[in-house]
Amino acid sequence: MKVVTMGVHVLDVLVRPVDAIPEGQGATLVEDIRMTAAGTAGGTALTLAKLGATVRSAGAVGADATGGMLVRLLEDAGVDTGLLVRRDGVATSASVLPIRSDGGRPSLHLLGANITYGVDDVPWDAVAEADHLHLGGPELIGVEAAARILRFARENGVTTSVDLLAPGALGSFEQLAAALPYIDQLLPNDEQVLGFSGEDDLVAGARKLVDAGAGLVAVTRGGDGALLVTAGGTEAVPAFEVDVVDTTGCGDAFSAGFVRGTGLGRGPRESAVLGNAVAALVARGLGSDHGDFDLAAADAFADTCARRT
Repeated sequence: MKVVTMGVHVLDVLVRPVDAIPEGQGATLVEDIRMTAAGTAGGTALTLAKLGATVRSAGAVGADATGGMLVRLLEDAGVDTGLLVRRDGVATSASVLPIRSDGGRPSLHLLGANITYGVDDVPWDAVAEADHLHLGGPELIGVEAAARILRFARENGVTTSVDLLAPGALGSFEQLAAALPYIDQLLPNDEQVLGFSGEDDLVAGARKLVDAGAGLVAVTRGGDGALLVTAGGTEAVPAFEVDVVDTTGCGDAFSAGFVRGTGLGRGPRESAVLGNAVAALVARGLGSDHGDFDLAAADAFADTCARRT
């Protein structure tokens, strides 16, 4: 399976545990500080590569040391970074994530080069040659540009998926409407569905997105698992119970698992099971790239958990 992951690339700096910020010039000891490649394109690319897909990632990063580190981390994970644009005079997008003891993660974020990526940067030939295009954070390039890219993919026989970046409170239906007819798999979280649909009920919100053209909406709901909504109905897919260390990247991991599953010819439920399994494996450690697993290991983990219930 050849995948292009396009859109948001972020370098995450994670610190754990941080339950309070020291006052003034105070200091405190922590257990771990590490950096990972992340973002709705970058983080998804990492996990897709682990699951055996051939991945090329497209987006914008700065021509700075942060960008160099981000590119190296992606390449070390087996992702082809040749489609990334390096911007002079623009900082690479980065986040500092103080991870709480319960796995929660407030964020300090720099938008950086991600907001400079546009249709003039799109590697059209690479998109046409792929089996699948995953567009992460279409809000940053605008709905008309996103629709153009997704339509081009569809016209060239490439399946498409989209994950959102903005919190639901900042979303609106107009930010997605023009692109929805060209999205095979929309992969938002529950708050994003409510915010972008303008509905108060999760199922109603997802159905509104399907009625407007999305082929399927797979909603992530944290510990409640995934909710699949199509024109034919809805189905809940429970999450796997694990000891959570950090929830960073779990949504991106779910996207990767779901996309990989459908690429292998699995149905929506089976693909969501793989997505939930991969998200659970990532949640057991620190950062988007946590876990030394492949497709076989993720499937085995899902099977083992299923036998316990």
